[in-house]
Amino acid sequence: MALIGLVRVSTDKQNTQRQHDALDPICWKIFEEKISGKLATDDRPALLNALSHIRDGDLLTVQEVDRLGRNLLEGLIVLNDLFQRGVGVKVLEGIAAGEHTERSLILDLALALAEDRRRDITRKTKNGLEAARKRGRVGGRRPVVDDDKRAAILARRERGESIRTIAAGVKVSVGVVHKTLAVTEGNPADQPPTP
Repeated sequence: MALIGLVRVSTDKQNTQRQHDALDPICWKIFEEKISGKLATDDRPALLNALSHIRDGDLLTVQEVDRLGRNLLEGLIVLNDLFQRGVGVKVLEGIAAGEHTERSLILDLALALAEDRRRDITRKTKNGLEAARKRGRVGGRRPVVDDDKRAAILARRERGESIRTIAAGVKVSVGVVHKTLAVTEGNPADQPPTP
């Protein structure tokens, strides 16, 4: 019996290292996808690739059951599809930890709890951002360009330097220079500034 690992996150900005740390030592092969879990099995190339490597007795292995689907319904659809294909699933962590070859109450409950946890995190994040906004704080990244960098960008542009030269000199991206100049010159931020 071999374990075939599946690592999934929804976006490129999310880190997969924690899942790899759990799966790398025990899986024969690991497939990674950065795709929404709301897609059906046939619309997930990495999952299909993982399934093509599974032989009788092998198990598709995930760190937690919610790596199969983003919410209860989507997770159940993927699990049903896997079980209909004769593919067993091994879950490493959570209340559904263990090997599964058919749907069970514990799998359904694990997916429901994962969906509830995700909803709770979203709600708390929104509440925290709203509370910060009421106190005059704004969430998110700090601006790349402070007053000193803005002044340097404008002065260099006034001297006729190219945008690439300015970006290298001020140590920001070309896009940041474009945006800074666009805002300063009154152009829409999505349009490049006039040369």
